[in-house]
Amino acid sequence: MERCDVLIVGGGPAGSSCAWRLGRGGHDVVLWDKADFPRHKTCAGWVTPQVWESLQVDLDDYGQGSTLQPITGFRTGLIGGTEVHNRYDHAVSYGIRRCEFDDYLLQRAGARLDLGRPVKSIERSTRGWVLNGEMETRLLIGAGGHFCPVARHLGARSDATKSVVTAQEVEFEVNDDALARGTVNAEEPELYFCRDLTGYGWCFRKGNFLNIGLGRLAAHDLSKHVHDFCQYLRNTGKVACEIPTRMHGHAYQLYERTPPKLLDEGAMLIGDAAGLSYPQSGEGIRPGVESGLIAAQVILEAGGVFTAENLEAYRTRLADRLGTPRPDGLSGWLPASWLERIASGLMATRWFNRKFVIEQWFLHADQPALPSFDRLPNSQPQLAGEMKV
Repeated sequence: MERCDVLIVGGGPAGSSCAWRLGRGGHDVVLWDKADFPRHKTCAGWVTPQVWESLQVDLDDYGQGSTLQPITGFRTGLIGGTEVHNRYDHAVSYGIRRCEFDDYLLQRAGARLDLGRPVKSIERSTRGWVLNGEMETRLLIGAGGHFCPVARHLGARSDATKSVVTAQEVEFEVNDDALARGTVNAEEPELYFCRDLTGYGWCFRKGNFLNIGLGRLAAHDLSKHVHDFCQYLRNTGKVACEIPTRMHGHAYQLYERTPPKLLDEGAMLIGDAAGLSYPQSGEGIRPGVESGLIAAQVILEAGGVFTAENLEAYRTRLADRLGTPRPDGLSGWLPASWLERIASGLMATRWFNRKFVIEQWFLHADQPALPSFDRLPNSQPQLAGEMKV
């Protein structure tokens, strides 16, 4: 039977970031994923400067072989309502294609990769865990997204809440003529909220690719909202080509209402497997990367003893970083009719869109990158600066 120090299930940004940090700290890490990479991943796909900094990625190096679209503004509003345009004098984020981004992080992670490997069984052993009856590990990390088998095994999906977003999205290449006739600017993603504020649609151009999608908390009418949003994009001239009708669906848990299950004896959950997507935007990349890095640092400090008690610092540090889940959902604080009336006014104002929708909800611009763990000794029990541990 094969053995390793740490087995990570899931090769997305959370899993690869955790593996990268653990590898730099000297751990023998194996990473499994049921897919072969590069693979398609449903995601609007933009990454803020803080994420690149936390991962110590050279943008010039990344941009050599991958799509890297600077974002210098946004168009926002309610679907069918007043559009608000905000611009910046510098790149506030970068558009990426997840098939490229995830593969880049995975290849630099330095882990032993076993791709195309689904998890068929998870069992406890005297040394830790055995997966598929063939790999034994002392520490098991679930990083396989909302449907992660490790999360299911640990019971992290047993507490059903109203905070699961379902979305449909498509990314497709468009010819130069159709791009020229459409009005979507590559440097300015367009974000339009549903009038009940329980979801939003996006249209984002990355070079010659368009990414269009919509996600909602209310799943039962999702297809109708997606169809109406695509019609809106065509009718307003934003998109001057046919939008594929066959879209990719996905789901993710927002970080609200219920404290997520994060760890057990010899086990941890990171990223969407733990349900850490930002409540307002649904973004999972940054909380996924940061949870992977924070988990890795706690593991390095555990000295090879992976009891729940030794891993408890992960829960504390993650709460310091993300805050505690709000007891109410995004729209639970006012009656729907009041909320819609207030939203239609606020969403038509530039200051609200700039300060709240863009800078707080989508960019989290006021929160700096994680401190560089490489500058801290592995035995140090406290992270630097605003980690407050």
